Amino acid sequence: MTEATNVLGTKLEMCCSSPVTGYYRDGFCNTGGMDFGLHVVCAQMTTEFLEFTKSRGNDLSTPVPEYQFPGLKEGDRWCLCAGRWQEAVEAGVAPPVILSATHARALEAVSVDDLKKHGLTSS
Repeated sequence: MTEATNVLGTKLEMCCSSPVTGYYRDGFCNTGGMDFGLHVVCAQMTTEFLEFTKSRGNDLSTPVPEYQFPGLKEGDRWCLCAGRWQEAVEAGVAPPVILSATHARALEAVSVDDLKKHGLTSS
């Protein structure tokens, strides 16, 4: 198995372990054949984005205990679907991105320039 890389071309770093994120719930924005949503953009949540995604039918702020999902709040980091992040860019509500923790496959759906415009450092 090859090591996952980020959009900067270096080793993919952890996005968040509290709450634990990622398609595989391992803290990384890794992806695989069953990840049809391409959950590869590590983003830091904002109130505006959480309201936006809820209005699009994906409520990330409400806890769902049966899936061990705590609900997200402003400041939490989460692996977002690349397509939803792109929609948020177009709507002017894209949350900031942690480039070092955003999987290289994000570039299949979003531009590196848009990611960099919204980029934060990994710390």
